[in-house]
Amino acid sequence: MHIHTVYFWLQEGLDRAQLEEFEEGLKRLLTISHVREAYWGKPAGTPRDVVDNSYSYSLTMFFKSTAEHDKYQVDDVHNEFIAKNKDKWKRVQVYDVLTG
Repeated sequence: MHIHTVYFWLQEGLDRAQLEEFEEGLKRLLTISHVREAYWGKPAGTPRDVVDNSYSYSLTMFFKSTAEHDKYQVDDVHNEFIAKNKDKWKRVQVYDVLTG
């Protein structure tokens, strides 16, 4: 299985409509046929030294294989999400894991 996790640090001062548009985009990503299972959310705020709560949103997606992940990367819905939302974030960090 290929696990794809993305952390977004959004720009300061986004209004409610911009945040709603971002969240709607996240929801649309979950509908892509190559995605086996997916979740998105905000930091849990767990107060531990080893926990990074500085990001704004996180998205975790599970794919049957890296080939399925690669199809997701070029999907029109994914490209549309980036085009509509890239001005909303100041940083994006991705962690990909291939399970054994």
